[in-house]
Amino acid sequence: MLYLIAHYFHFEGLANLIRYQTFRAGAALMTALVVGLVIGPRFINMLRLRQGKGQPIREDGPQSHLAKRGTPTMGGLMILVSLLFSMLLWMDLSDPFVWACLAVTGGFGLIGFMDDYDKVKKRSSAGISGRVRLLAEFAVAGVASWIIVSHVGTNLYIPVLSYHYIPLGWLYYPFAALVMVGAGNAVNLTDGLDGLATMPVVIAAGAFAIIAYLAGRVDFAHYLGIPHVPGAGELAILCAAIMGAGLAFLWFNAPPAAVFMGDTGSLALGGALGAIAVAAHHEIVLAIVGGLFVLEAVSVIIQVAVYKRTGKRVFKMAPIHHHFEQLGWQEATVVIRFWIVSIVLALIGLSTLKLR
Repeated sequence: MLYLIAHYFHFEGLANLIRYQTFRAGAALMTALVVGLVIGPRFINMLRLRQGKGQPIREDGPQSHLAKRGTPTMGGLMILVSLLFSMLLWMDLSDPFVWACLAVTGGFGLIGFMDDYDKVKKRSSAGISGRVRLLAEFAVAGVASWIIVSHVGTNLYIPVLSYHYIPLGWLYYPFAALVMVGAGNAVNLTDGLDGLATMPVVIAAGAFAIIAYLAGRVDFAHYLGIPHVPGAGELAILCAAIMGAGLAFLWFNAPPAAVFMGDTGSLALGGALGAIAVAAHHEIVLAIVGGLFVLEAVSVIIQVAVYKRTGKRVFKMAPIHHHFEQLGWQEATVVIRFWIVSIVLALIGLSTLKLR
């Protein structure tokens, strides 16, 4: 909004900084951070009063988690409010990528909210039907894919190889939707320990802030041999806002958590990362930068597939962070070590920009 105002009135001097994406990215991060910290205590009190007993805890999960009973969920609402406020304030609202990512973030957040609400209302950890939730997610992702693909084309670019791509044609539409849905659910599966999903999302958003900015600049894109996507640089501001909102939430979600993110936040943040990766034409790099989320999702897939076929478990418990808990790792140990893994994976993902 402020960008369009500055552009219309031809602001000069210091006010002209609003036109620069780098300045607006920093401002978006600080705005989301401050808003999140300010509204956090009130949000948590409101959620605690309305939910009473808080988020239902899995009876078959680690026994140490039973002590977390009474902790309110739907903390993702705090993230969404601060994130959306920052987005609308600092981003160029004439950019179609902004609205595509906004649709995924808000749509997935709404789906997650309904799932969280169902869990709290029924006092069950099951939530709404998985099939219904996936159908809703693919419907939202399908609309976003249509918006994005109409501006970026249907080529799947291969990292490390300059200007090498696979022309997917119409198959790119379901592929793009799958990236968004997969990212949303992978982050959702990771959100099982205090702070476990939040910091890796912040790290991944930081990596994609750099990627989106470089992809949006024709000079940098040409120099690095990556696909140039006009308008993608605006998504660096979204990534920065995600970082700010995530850090604000982590202030309250740090062990012992005062509030849980819930599906409201995890689905929205994961979907947003997926949409950003598609818009910037770095879908494969997302699998590297967000490798921790991929690992969590794959561990669940392997566990279910092997158990159905053989009746045996590959991991002591899935997702894999519970496996390490069952091995005797303290929760804080699992969280911090997974953060370290996320940082390493983000650096590897960024290195693909130059290794070509």
